[in-house]
Amino acid sequence: MPSVPTPSATLSSDLRRLGLTRSADDLNDLLARAAKLRWTSVALLEALATAELEDRAHRSLERRFKRARLGRFKPMADFEWTWPKTIDRPLVDGVLGLDFLSRAENLVLVGAQGLGKTMIAKNTVHQAILHGHSALFITAADLLLDLNGQETARGLDRRLRHYTRPQLLCIDEIGYLAYDAHAADLLFQIVTRRYEHKSIVLTTNLAFRDWHTIFPNASCAVGLIDRLTHHAAIVKIAGDSYRLREAERDQKARRAS
Repeated sequence: MPSVPTPSATLSSDLRRLGLTRSADDLNDLLARAAKLRWTSVALLEALATAELEDRAHRSLERRFKRARLGRFKPMADFEWTWPKTIDRPLVDGVLGLDFLSRAENLVLVGAQGLGKTMIAKNTVHQAILHGHSALFITAADLLLDLNGQETARGLDRRLRHYTRPQLLCIDEIGYLAYDAHAADLLFQIVTRRYEHKSIVLTTNLAFRDWHTIFPNASCAVGLIDRLTHHAAIVKIAGDSYRLREAERDQKARRAS
């Protein structure tokens, strides 16, 4: 005769059908613990609900990190605050507290190469994800390569909505390449769609007064700057490159060895 499913096996199957996979996985252990500790039915249900919520929160966090495409980065604990000649540490600390997100404000990091702009930007995105926000990190070059590669208006609109959707969008390395009129228009569309609705973190190696050198005309640069900085924290970093210093240290170490 076929074996009769135990109550826990039947319940486990039902839990899986309901999408409560963690509860199903932990069911036998929880039932055993409940019997040993003489839990009430309410205590058992609370334990099942807690396990399910914790598992869903963990899986949600993993999905957000995967979608953000952060890659590797150093934590802010490794940031050498004494190295830049100019940096507003209280402002950076405040940004990492994420208050700007609730106000749909932006963060613009301005400075030469190798001063930690991307490090601060990635840590800001990291904090946003940890606090339950959706986020996406992308370089300006990859962003425009993606948008320029769309062959139909429908495809382009779908990708524009993709970059409008996250609560925080980080665009890295504005200023390393010049943009033609079409690329400038695409960037303008993203900034405009997010303006006063969702936050942008942007890094640039160019002072705003020099943006006219990378955009096709001054009015385009002015329009972008106006929307990006209208509600924004602007962190200006000045000094010598970290990477250049590390390269010089490595070179000296090799010579000494």
